[in-house]
Amino acid sequence: MRRLALAVVAVLALAGCSTSQDAVANDGEFTFVAPGGQTTILYDPPADRGRVTGISGESLLEPGTEIGIDDYAGQVVILNVWGSWCGPCRDELPDLQFVQDSVEGVSVLGLDVRDSRDAAADFVRDRGLTFDSIYDSPARTLARLSGYPRNTTPSTLVLDKQHRVAAVYLTQIRITELIPVVERLVAEPA
Repeated sequence: MRRLALAVVAVLALAGCSTSQDAVANDGEFTFVAPGGQTTILYDPPADRGRVTGISGESLLEPGTEIGIDDYAGQVVILNVWGSWCGPCRDELPDLQFVQDSVEGVSVLGLDVRDSRDAAADFVRDRGLTFDSIYDSPARTLARLSGYPRNTTPSTLVLDKQHRVAAVYLTQIRITELIPVVERLVAEPA
């Protein structure tokens, strides 16, 4: 009986999500809605994008220092959810460093989840990554992204210059897909 009740709740939840858009803006704020199996979601036109706010936390490499999206005013931001324990994350982080180094006006901000600070910091140093990450082992910062799946690692949100969500990747990022998106966002008026 309990399984039947859980199944009904799951079906109703999915049905509720399937009738709405992939993301909605509530008073301009980004709210993620289940994408019906999509793993890459692009949000256009820019006026329909929802803003991400309140994403900040303690720096992975500088304990006691607060960092966040607001530190990147006027820049395109690649917000990447990762962990040193995650194989695909280990593969994609050097690619994200390459994008930050190659495309002017783009910054990467990591969100390190479910991780040990020492393991994550060693990983970043060993690979020579220069972008900072919010150390978010309990995923509390990640929980501020309304409706965003907390169990999808790696995943990436690409924010335009006004920090509205322009793209979401719920899988390992492909650099060949990411570079055209960030270049287009850099070219958009602020």
